[in-house]
This record gives sequence, C-alpha cells and structure tokens, in this order.
Amino acid sequence: MRMLFGTDGIRGVAGDPPLDRATVFAVGAALGRHLKAQHGDTRVVIGQDTRESSAWIAESLTGGLQWAGARVRSAGVVTTPAVAFLARGGFAAGVVISASHNPWTDNGIKIFGHDGYKLTDETEEKIEGDIFALLHGNDVPASAAQATEAAAVGTDAALLKQYLGWLAGNVAGTPLRSLRVLVDCAHGAATPVAHEVFRACGIQAEFTCDQPNGRNINENCGALHPKKVAESVAQRRGIFDLGITFDGDADRVLFSDREGRVVNGDAILLLAARDMKARARLQGDTVVATTMSNMGLEVALGRSGIRMLRAPVGDKYVLEEMQRTGATLGGEQSGHIIFRDGDSTTGDGLLTALRVMEVMARSGKALHELVADLKVFPQTIKNVRVREKKPFEQLPEIAVKIRAAERELHGSGRVVVRYSGTEALARVMVEAESEDKMRRITDEIAGAIQEALGIS
Repeated sequence: MRMLFGTDGIRGVAGDPPLDRATVFAVGAALGRHLKAQHGDTRVVIGQDTRESSAWIAESLTGGLQWAGARVRSAGVVTTPAVAFLARGGFAAGVVISASHNPWTDNGIKIFGHDGYKLTDETEEKIEGDIFALLHGNDVPASAAQATEAAAVGTDAALLKQYLGWLAGNVAGTPLRSLRVLVDCAHGAATPVAHEVFRACGIQAEFTCDQPNGRNINENCGALHPKKVAESVAQRRGIFDLGITFDGDADRVLFSDREGRVVNGDAILLLAARDMKARARLQGDTVVATTMSNMGLEVALGRSGIRMLRAPVGDKYVLEEMQRTGATLGGEQSGHIIFRDGDSTTGDGLLTALRVMEVMARSGKALHELVADLKVFPQTIKNVRVREKKPFEQLPEIAVKIRAAERELHGSGRVVVRYSGTEALARVMVEAESEDKMRRITDEIAGAIQEALGIS
C-alpha cells in the first residue's frame, strides 16, 4: 500500500514531510535511479506552478535527480498537461511541482512517464520503496540542502513554445476570432500559457486573476470558485460569449455561459460527446465519466445513443478505463476532460477550453444552447474531516446507513461515499429526485461518519 503517493502524486504542506527538503531530494534520487534501471534514459523535464514553495521544491528534486545521474531541463512555470505533453518529446519522465487546487501553503509532486501518462500504482510503489530506503540509509548526502546548491536549472523557453504550438494546432482551421471570453487564471500556472495561446488563436480574451504573487493561487478565484467568473460575465451582460476558469495547474476547467450560469464538466462531456459522435471521432459511442457524474448526464447521453461508463474518481482512473475500452472521451464533473482523439494523455484545461470554443464556432450556437437538455438530478457533496481513513465496511454504524440509502434510492438516485485522495476528508455524495430526500440522506451518512471518525 502506497504511503506517499495518493491519487494525484505526492501532496502535503510545503516544508513538512513528505515535502521537506530531504524527502523531496530522495524522491528525485529514487526517480532518477528508477529511470536509469528501467529505461537507461535519464532525461527529465520539470515544470512548476506559481506557489512560492515551488522553486525550492523544484531545486531539491533536481538535486536528487542530478545526484542519481539524471539530466534535467526546466520548462519554468507551466501547466501540468504541458509537462505531460513535453514528456513525450524525448524525455524519460516529466515532473510537475504543484498542488493543483489546494491552497498556497500546500504543494505536490506529480510524475509522468515517457509516454505522457501518469505512473501506474505499481511503479509508484516501487519508487516509494526506494525513497524510504534512501531516507533510512547512508547513500544520499548528509545534507540534502547542500546537495541542491548547484541544482538550479534555467528555464528553457523553447519547451513552452512546443506546447503552445501543439495546443493551437488542435483547433487549426476553425476561426475563433469572433468569440469574446473572460478568462480566470486562478493566479496559477495557466497565467503565462493562456495569454500566449489565446493570442495565437486570435480569440478576444480579457484576463482576470492573472497576477500571481506566490500566495494568491486559487484564492477566491479559479475553478474552485466558478461563480466568480460567472457573476462577472452576468454583470457585463452582452460583452462575453462565455467565461473560462482554470484551477491552479490548469489540468481542469469550468465555464460560464453568456447568461452567467456555471457549466461544469458533465455538461462539457455531453457537448463534446455529441460533437465527436457527429464527426465519427467518438470511439464505440462511449464516454467514460466517474462515480461523481450526475445521473442526468447518463440520461442525456443515452438519448443521443451514447453509453456512459463510470470509473473511480481521479482523471488517472478515467484514463485507465479509456485505455481499457478504447474510448476517446472521458472526464470528471470537476472539469478534468481527456480527449484521446487529440492524443492528449491527461486532463488539459486549455485544450478543453479551445475544443469548447471550436464547437461553438463551428455550430454557431451559444454554450447554453449546446447543453440545454441536460436535466440535473439534485446533488450535494458533504465533506467530513476525519482522523483516519478506515474502510467504511469495517464500521457497522456507517455501513448500515450507506446500505439503507442505496435501497431507498435504487433506480431514482445514487449515493457515493469515499475518502479524498489528497486530504483527510470523507466525501458523501447523494443524488435524489427531491432536495429534501437528498439532504436528509446526506446528513444521516455524514453524521454517522462524524461520530465514528470525525475530528471534534
């Protein structure tokens, strides 16, 4: 069982284990040794978001990689999907220093293989074992801080240009100049990238939350707060065709239609699936969503002759199901959308935004028209902070509540109870035909979890 790697790499409070200098150095050293043993190729590309801790974490990781004989190039501040793309261009691995949507005090390490895919759980377990061996042995330098003194690597601007060219190429041939958009960069990694690619595509874009200072990433903005950009679009009615809002590392995106209504990942999956099916690009007429996607999406897709499969939460697991079934479209309600027809290997907020605008431009329809028939079942998600992540089936008082809810909602709703992969939280998601039933069931299950595992 992995202790460091979660559903999206290693994540925690910057400066505290496992994101202290010694452990980060060991992560780099273990990755470098793994690449050398498995591939013989040790070229690594690194990117980072705008948190003030990202620079020193990148240096510590680079120090470990160099200690293990790896050769490192830095793309500087770029998005997570940019590093996934660049990893495929002659590198053995790509590493991103980011905690995505988490607050600025957190950070993380995400690793992609030479094929642009996130590492498998089995590979992460092997690397993790080596990390602990390095930390508890005598192989690494006594001071990781000393070992990183010469580890800084200058930013290679050519790397970002490669990614920008690929993004723009995905929508080449479709004029986007008529679209007017408001773009929230979350003071994050999208900031330099979005400005460049929207300009290259001729899109009339106005930007907000694009002044990162190291501590304002995701702060009351971005995909965690989609109503912010929606309200701005509504207040300036008639100015914008849509609002676009990224998270801190821009691997996901949410939208606002021109009336100021939030449009989430479920609606984007519906829009994209219909468009791809019409152009014979939706393999098997299948979409992969997650356990969190609303039943309304499944119903709407079914009306268009498209089946929906559900994977565990996490774009990594969505992608695994897409690879298993051959599906070319998948994603999450939170805005991680994966387009395999465009050879993307991870959720990419910028690519998704361009693809949505492409559909709008080609169809001549507004965003709200393209998703008008998506009727959403009432849904709520309640988080409970927990002291430990014990399997729910081992706690009878919780298991009984979940089974009772499943019986009551059979055929007319859903209940999903899971632990967060990145935080000490239990998440209770309930869909039902009525709001009263939804909230009652949610409160009953959340109450049982709070009593058994909650932090007082």
